[in-house]
Amino acid sequence: MTERFTVELQGARIVGDRRGTGGVPLVLLHGFGGSRLDWDPVMAAMPEDHAIVRYDQRGFGESGLALTPYSHADDLVAVLDKLAIPQVDLCGMSLGGGTAVTFALQHPERVRRLILVSPLIAGWNWSEEWIARWKQIGRAARGGEMATARALWLDHPLFAQVRSSPEEADLRKSVGAFQGRQWIEDPARPASPDLEHLPALTAPTLLLTGERDMEDFRRIAELIANNAPKVKRIDYPEAGHMLTMERPGPVAEAIRQFLSQ
Repeated sequence: MTERFTVELQGARIVGDRRGTGGVPLVLLHGFGGSRLDWDPVMAAMPEDHAIVRYDQRGFGESGLALTPYSHADDLVAVLDKLAIPQVDLCGMSLGGGTAVTFALQHPERVRRLILVSPLIAGWNWSEEWIARWKQIGRAARGGEMATARALWLDHPLFAQVRSSPEEADLRKSVGAFQGRQWIEDPARPASPDLEHLPALTAPTLLLTGERDMEDFRRIAELIANNAPKVKRIDYPEAGHMLTMERPGPVAEAIRQFLSQ
């Protein structure tokens, strides 16, 4: 049975749901522009008795975004404290992967195992291609053309492997539900570069990547694999960035095996 929860923070409300309470729960963090519902295909392939917590990160899905400084990692602390969870297995996709890395570095005692799916990382120096596309989307959003901004986001190379696939409808639904406020203004506090601290990432880590992901994310994955001390990497052939949509079954199985070790 799934139980819905809310966590009231300064000027924001975090909304999520929890399935099961036995053992160390698996916490799932979604990517930018998505919501906790993006994990549905992976959850459907996980054992039903595995305790899972997922929530909409601030400003996504049902969770609000107030114009006060915040940190996604601090929000995760608040969620776990609210649910009285001392330690977790932590899994993050893309933006959620960045949140997971920051949290694991800041609170190593609260992370038993870490799973990173196509992760970004705080402090990354983005390529000119990435920056140009991001600025184009931001200009459309700030100009009141949110439909154009969403269309540009859907056309992003991140989603190249999902477009024209059976999962495209789910992608369009997820992006269509994104309000896009972060494209206009995001009060997230600047994070210190986590790249410098990867050797201190002590939790056993599973790194899941797609061979056809964008170069920025390929380079981030290489740095994590080469600098964090306990990394097992699975690189999926013919797969892109959105592994939770492209390979939900294999991703769920990889997570299950990793957590059972």
